[in-house]
Amino acid sequence: MNKQTIKCVVWDLDNTIWDGVLLENSDLKLKPGIEDIIKTLDRRGILQSISSKNDHDAAMAALKSFGLDEYFLYPEINWNAKSYSLAQIQKNLNISMDAILFIDDQEYELQEVKSVHSSVHCMNACEYRSLLDDPRLIPRFITEDSAMRRMLYKTDQLRKQAEAEFNGPSEAFLASLNMRMIIAPADEHDLQRAEELTVRTNQLNATGKAYSYEELDRLRQSEDHQLLITELEDRFGTYGKIGLALVHMNETCWRLKMMLMSCRVVSRGVGTVLLTHIMQEAHRAGKPLLADFRDTGRNRMMNITFRFAGFRDKFTEPDGTMVLEHDLRSIPQFPPYIDVVVQQ
Repeated sequence: MNKQTIKCVVWDLDNTIWDGVLLENSDLKLKPGIEDIIKTLDRRGILQSISSKNDHDAAMAALKSFGLDEYFLYPEINWNAKSYSLAQIQKNLNISMDAILFIDDQEYELQEVKSVHSSVHCMNACEYRSLLDDPRLIPRFITEDSAMRRMLYKTDQLRKQAEAEFNGPSEAFLASLNMRMIIAPADEHDLQRAEELTVRTNQLNATGKAYSYEELDRLRQSEDHQLLITELEDRFGTYGKIGLALVHMNETCWRLKMMLMSCRVVSRGVGTVLLTHIMQEAHRAGKPLLADFRDTGRNRMMNITFRFAGFRDKFTEPDGTMVLEHDLRSIPQFPPYIDVVVQQ
C-alpha cells in the first residue's frame, strides 16, 4: 500500500487567498470558496501555513478579520525568498519537503522555490478550486488524531516555548513535562489511526512500509502476531497516538516486522520506549529478538536507534531488508523522566 500524501499546504496571500495586493488595497475580498477550502483541509488533518512577501502585522490582521488566522502554523510573512520561508516552515513542522504543496499566483515564485527545493509540490493559485478533489489531500480516514492535528501542533508550540524559557539541563526539562506513555494492544477502533501512521510516518519508520486497515486488522487478530500502539501525554495535553509496532512471534524467535514513531515526539526522548518494552517482553518469553530495517533514504534515525540499543546485523533479505538481532543480555531501561504504562 503506497500513496503520495501532502501533509502541509503553504499559501501565498496576495491574489492567492484574497484578490488584490494588501499594501495597495484596504478593501480585500477572499477568493471565492477559499474559506471553505481552508476549513475543509483543516478538518481532514492537512496542516497549513503562509509564505508571503508582505508586512507581517498587516497580513495577520487581515487574516484575523476574515477569521482565518488560527488555521496557519508558523506563518512566514516577511521579505525573504520564498524558498527560505519554506525551509523554515519545514523545519518547524519537522516534515519532509515532498510533503509540502506550495501555492502562489506568481510563476517566478513557484520556479524560485522549485529551483531550491525540487521535491516541493507547486501549484499556481489559479488552480486552487481543484484542491479538495486532489487525491493527495484526501485521506482514506479522518481519525480523531487527524481532526485535531492543527491543535496538537499548536500545543507543541507551547512546549517549545516552555523549553526555550527553561533554565537547566534537558533531562530536567523533560522531567518537568510529567510525560506518560501508554503501550497497549491495538484494538479495532485504533486501526484507522494505525493505517494513517504507516502512511504518514517517514523519518522514524523502520521499514517505510505502509499497511492498510484490512492488513492491520488481519495481523491484529493473528495468534502469532502482536500489534502494539502507543499514546503519549504530558502536562500540556495529549500528543495523540504516536507509535506503532508489529511483532511476529514464532516458535524459534520474535521478529519486529514494523516499528514507527511520529516525528512530533522525536525531541522528547521517548523514541526507544516502545523498543525497550518489546525487548523486555521477548526476554521474558525466552525468545531471541530480530528486527527488520529497510533504508528508505529518510529513516537513518531508526537504524541509529537500533544500533544504540544493541542490535547487530544478522542477514539481509533479497529485497534489501536488513534483519538485525539483539542477544537481550543487556536491555536499556526506560528513561527516568517518563511514566510507562503497559496495558494488556
